[in-house]
Amino acid sequence: MSNRTMHATNGTVDRRTDTDGTTVLELDGVDKSYGSERVIEELSLSVEEGEILTLLGPSGCGKTTTLRLIAGLERPDAGTVVLNDATVSGTDRFVAPEDRGVGVVFQEFALFPHLTAAENVGFGLEGWSDEDRKARVDELLDLVGLEAQGDSYPDELSGGQQQRVALARSLAPEPEVLLLDEPFSNLDVDLRVQMREEVRSIIKKTGVTAVSVTHDQEEAMSVSDRVAVMNDGRIEQVGDPEQVFQQPESRFVAGFLGHASFLPGYVHGGEVTTGLGPIPQSQINGLASTYDRTRIDVLVRPDDIKAMPVDGDAADGRIVSRRYLGPTILYEVRLDDETSVQCMHNHDESIPLDTRVRVELDSDHELAWFPGDQRPAEVSDSR
Repeated sequence: MSNRTMHATNGTVDRRTDTDGTTVLELDGVDKSYGSERVIEELSLSVEEGEILTLLGPSGCGKTTTLRLIAGLERPDAGTVVLNDATVSGTDRFVAPEDRGVGVVFQEFALFPHLTAAENVGFGLEGWSDEDRKARVDELLDLVGLEAQGDSYPDELSGGQQQRVALARSLAPEPEVLLLDEPFSNLDVDLRVQMREEVRSIIKKTGVTAVSVTHDQEEAMSVSDRVAVMNDGRIEQVGDPEQVFQQPESRFVAGFLGHASFLPGYVHGGEVTTGLGPIPQSQINGLASTYDRTRIDVLVRPDDIKAMPVDGDAADGRIVSRRYLGPTILYEVRLDDETSVQCMHNHDESIPLDTRVRVELDSDHELAWFPGDQRPAEVSDSR
C-alpha cells in the first residue's frame, strides 16, 4: 500500500497546498480528428502530482475526447501524452489503457449489477492475495463512508452511494491519475452539490492526481485546484478558479464562467470614462499607459453593479428583463447610451420591469478589460 493512499487531511484543503510541483501528466501538441472534423488542435497541458484539474467547456469543445486520449481509449493523430516521464501515446508508441495506471469514473458509474459493492471495489485487484484484497476493499469502503454497505448490490444503493462505489473501485488499484467524466451529471441538484464536496475530500485524502471533465461552471470552481477552459478543441486559459473567473484572458472565458457585461470605456488622463462614470485606471487590471486615448471594454459582473429606482434626470437606464433565482434576482438594464448591463439584487429588492433606474458601479476589486473598437470619439460621460 502506498504512502499516498494513507495521506489524510482534516477540514478544508487549501487549493494546491498539497502538490509538490512534480509533473505527473503532460500533453504536448496533441491533435485529434474524426474524419474531416478536427476535435483537438495542438493541445498542451500539464498536471502536477496531487492536484485536481478540471477541463471545463461547452458540449462539443473536445474535453471528453481529451480525457479519452489521456486514458488511452483514443489515439492522438499528433503530439504526445506522457505519464510520469514515460510516453504512453506518441508517434511510434502507444500504451494500452489497462497498462497506463489510470483510473476512470464514468458518467453512468458502470457498476456491475451482479456484484456487491465490495466485489465491485475489488474487481480490478488482480494478482492481490485474498487478505490484501479484503484489506484494500475495507479501507476504501471506509474512506467513502460505505463500510456498512459492502454486501449491498448497486440497485440497493442510492445514486450518491453508487458514485462512491465507482470512485472507490477506480481508486482501488492505486492509479497514478484518476479521470472523472462528468461524474455528477446523473445526480439531482441537491445531491450533486453534496457529492462534489465529498468527492473532492476523498480525492485529497488519497493524494491521487485527478483530471475531471464538466460543462458545469460552479462544479469546476468548487472542486478544482486549477481549471482549464476549453473552446473548439483548444485551451483558452488555465489557472486557479479565482484567477480564471476574475481575470479571464478572452471574452469567451469571461462569458462562459458567469454572467458578463462589457462596459465600453475610453482611456485618458488616468481614468476610464464610461457610461457609468469614470473608473480609475489603477482599478483596471494590467492596463498600461500605452493604452491612453484608446477604447476598451471593461468586464463587469452582476455583483459589481447596483440599480436604484429614481425619477427624472437622475435616471440613466431602464429595467428590460428580470430573472427570479430564489435568493437573488438578476436584472438586465438598458442604459441610455444603449449599453446593456446585468446586476444582481437580493430577492427582497424587487424592481418592476420598465422602471427607470440609476446604475452605479459598486466594486472595489480590480476589473478585467478587453480591447474595444478604435473609433476616435470619446465615450460621453453624462455625470
